[in-house]
Amino acid sequence: MRLHIEMLGHQVQCCDTLAFARKALHQRAWALTVLDLSLPDGDGLEFCRELRTIDAQMPLLMLTARGTEVDRVHGLEAGADDYLTKPFGVMELQARVRALLRRATLSKPVPDTEIIDIPPLRLDLAKRTVAVRNLDIELTATEFDLLVFLARRPGVVFSRQQLLSEVWGYNHEGYEHTVNSHISRLRAKVESEPMTPSVICTVWGVGYKFEPQATS
Repeated sequence: MRLHIEMLGHQVQCCDTLAFARKALHQRAWALTVLDLSLPDGDGLEFCRELRTIDAQMPLLMLTARGTEVDRVHGLEAGADDYLTKPFGVMELQARVRALLRRATLSKPVPDTEIIDIPPLRLDLAKRTVAVRNLDIELTATEFDLLVFLARRPGVVFSRQQLLSEVWGYNHEGYEHTVNSHISRLRAKVESEPMTPSVICTVWGVGYKFEPQATS
């Protein structure tokens, strides 16, 4: 894996223990973390949550041999931006890495004064911050990009495949759970009643939409 990622032109630091990984995380700013859930000295899901407290914006690709949908959902809910089940091909690994890094580059703050202010949400695109009812909330880079994409197009319904293509940068059938999990995490953070959402609404049989009328 290290060789295949280095072939893309990146420097790679491999950590074979949690202690090594924790030390490396504080030594420099990393562009991407690839995390295997099968750790020799700890729980991968717990370490994923720990990573998110250290850096909420860093792209995180989770690897695992646990291939059930429940396992994938748990990984995404723990904070992963993407999920790759073993065994996987070299080209797919490289494609996922490229897509995550490309999104991270496009998501970096730029001289952009755009503010999306649709109560109860206020999104500052330059600072990449979100406030709900005047209280700041912390989103991962992917959660922020997904929320901005929907908020910029209020009332428009997008399928899961469309969101995968537009937000994640790839379009693979069978990965709709990635969108579902991120929508669930967003709702938990921005909705007053996540089980009966009024901001990020489901259009059954189609996909999701941002509903500004319900937030006024």
